[in-house]
Amino acid sequence: MKTSVIGYPRVGAGRELKFATEKYWAGECGAEALEATAAALRARHWQAQREQGVDFIPAGDFSFYDGMLDTAVWLGVVPARYRRLGLSPLDEYFAMARGYQGERGDVKALAMKKWFHTNYHYLVPEIEDDMVPEAGASRLCDAFLEARELGIKTKPTVIGPFTFLQLARFTGQKTAWEVRAALARAYASLLAQLRALGAEWVQLEEPALVMDLSPEQIRLFEVLYGDILAAKGTLKVLLQTYFGDIRDCYREVTALPFDGIGLDFVEGKESAALIEQYGFPKQATLFAGVVNGKNVWRNRYADTLRLVARLQSYCPSLVLGTSCSLLHLPYTLQSEGRLPEAYKEHLAFAEEKLGELFELKTILSGKTPTAEEAKAHNDRLFQGERVRDNAAVRASLEALSPASFTRLPEGKVREGIQQAALGLPLLPTTTIGSFPQTAEVKANRTAYRQGQISAEQYHAFNRAKIAECIALQEDLGLDVLVHGEFERSDMVGYFGEKLEGFLFTERAWVQSYGTRCVKPPIIWGDIARTAPITVSDAVYAQSLTTKPVKGMLTGPVTILNWSFPREDISLRKCAFQLALAIRAEVLALEAGGIRIIQIDEAALREKLPLRKEDRQRDYLSWAIPAFRLVHSGVRPETQIHTHMCYSEFGDILPEIDAMDADVVSFEAARSEFELVETLAACGFRSQIGPGVYDIHSPRVPGVAEIRAALHRILKSIPPSKLWVNPDCGLKTRGYAETVPSLAHLVRAARETREHLSP
Repeated sequence: MKTSVIGYPRVGAGRELKFATEKYWAGECGAEALEATAAALRARHWQAQREQGVDFIPAGDFSFYDGMLDTAVWLGVVPARYRRLGLSPLDEYFAMARGYQGERGDVKALAMKKWFHTNYHYLVPEIEDDMVPEAGASRLCDAFLEARELGIKTKPTVIGPFTFLQLARFTGQKTAWEVRAALARAYASLLAQLRALGAEWVQLEEPALVMDLSPEQIRLFEVLYGDILAAKGTLKVLLQTYFGDIRDCYREVTALPFDGIGLDFVEGKESAALIEQYGFPKQATLFAGVVNGKNVWRNRYADTLRLVARLQSYCPSLVLGTSCSLLHLPYTLQSEGRLPEAYKEHLAFAEEKLGELFELKTILSGKTPTAEEAKAHNDRLFQGERVRDNAAVRASLEALSPASFTRLPEGKVREGIQQAALGLPLLPTTTIGSFPQTAEVKANRTAYRQGQISAEQYHAFNRAKIAECIALQEDLGLDVLVHGEFERSDMVGYFGEKLEGFLFTERAWVQSYGTRCVKPPIIWGDIARTAPITVSDAVYAQSLTTKPVKGMLTGPVTILNWSFPREDISLRKCAFQLALAIRAEVLALEAGGIRIIQIDEAALREKLPLRKEDRQRDYLSWAIPAFRLVHSGVRPETQIHTHMCYSEFGDILPEIDAMDADVVSFEAARSEFELVETLAACGFRSQIGPGVYDIHSPRVPGVAEIRAALHRILKSIPPSKLWVNPDCGLKTRGYAETVPSLAHLVRAARETREHLSP
């Protein structure tokens, strides 16, 4: 029995890559220092996998920002606007990721979207009509040689051509079929280079195969790989899929001469049944994804061993692997000194997943005392109940009725009531919630957590920052204000810390995009609110101004999707527990005089099943009601907002409208406002705030740029339905960018209002 890992976390257990990259951006270190940090991390990650006996260690899974961006650069798919800047290759790469504003020009970043149904974000390659993809200098070959110099044998891995084409954006007239031949030649050239370097296996990652596919898409896949595999020679090619099963194209995949096929048996509901129904090619090795690469709970060996026995009767050549890249997990439990052992023994982060693969490999390779003890210890972990139910929470769930999910009166009636109550101008301006988290803000929070300052000192500092934030927004002329969220390091973790049922870590960081890392909490037990969470700060902020201040909450679906969920109860039950907790906070804010309450559902789409046939039954049937449960009890004059970011929403807009929020803000700027026309076409009821500039880029948008965006939006959206706001919270930006950007936003909105006035 052998083992394989699809990919490994790359930012470093101490976020070394994050800090080195941000120093490079700030001009505090050079490219050589950044490359040295990267090389040290790669070596450390390869060594960790070798020490755990991994037989197929990936090389090429490391990235300075994103794997899709790396693939685009290798293929020469670099839009002209970046090439014209005349930057170094590394700076051109970062310009594509973050935008550029300086002496060489002013360009926006590539669009950024969620990587399938994860919280990781990828950059969307743009294929222009004059582009001919071709194999350029590849860091993949360099990584293979780098590992070999360390005495480590690796399997080079790269995003496959089919997934690249499915996720890329064609900006002109060209289609995927028209670039298919050139793309196949580029991949065939890469295989030839790797074969010449002595590689035995190469992993081509094709997660797009687990989605709904049309006959034309399947044919494109077949033609692409027919050309590529014809040129592979002695090199063995592993087609690696993840995030689901390949039910639409299983027979086409297994008919091609792949040497290995990687299937997901965690999220792939039909993977085992497909093998049993159609068989598995005798010449191929099955790379079975049996260790969960997305959740932190220990693998239940008894279940995995039964599955492996079931598969081996069809696939004599079988390799145990992870269900997806371990990129979506924290590094190691060894960094968690404060987490009690009684909790830790039930958990497995990336490094512990390697240990699970090793133990499963040992158990399956023959009975030894070590193997027997590993199996017995694992069995004991799953005996008995890990947590006790909260009787009060259970009673609240049982008391829910259809009326619990319905707000009255209907939205059209509420709109008029709220306009009269709030008296807002046409095109009201606001922000999404957070203001910059400066070093001073972070230091105050750290000092409080470490016991260096008292609670009184901590809260006094935050009150002073709230007062500054309110004053700044009034000076800028914003219409609806926020308190700035200086008490929150994370929009999910902050609420989890105030609710029963969560576990928190010290250093369990996970990459979200680029250098942005998050620390998802772990849902351990039943969830309950025992005290007010945000009311005091919201009421204080409102006392400082006559303008409305939004109460800022995170919605139940986002808290669930950005946490590591329980596996012993349904997601539906967990979402409704969270909804009841946040509902209590909503009603408390309203009672405190807060007239606008924003309940962010940034991650609503994140866990949406990739296949349409699974969406209503497995997700939307509880995700939409969970949000409605949160706000169904408020008065008509209380305006409910929600925010969603960096996803494709076009195919679930009716469901989003059914959430019955009064105002919905979306990310729109980075995707060139593509969503706006779709909103208009589907008759979207709610008022909308399509973000008019991209906060994930350090560039400052000009007044004319924002005004042009508003005029474009107003071609599809009536002025009475439109709000003006950035596309996300401002916590990751500095005040040097934030203040002029918001000033330009307010001015552009005012000038557009004047243009609209009779």
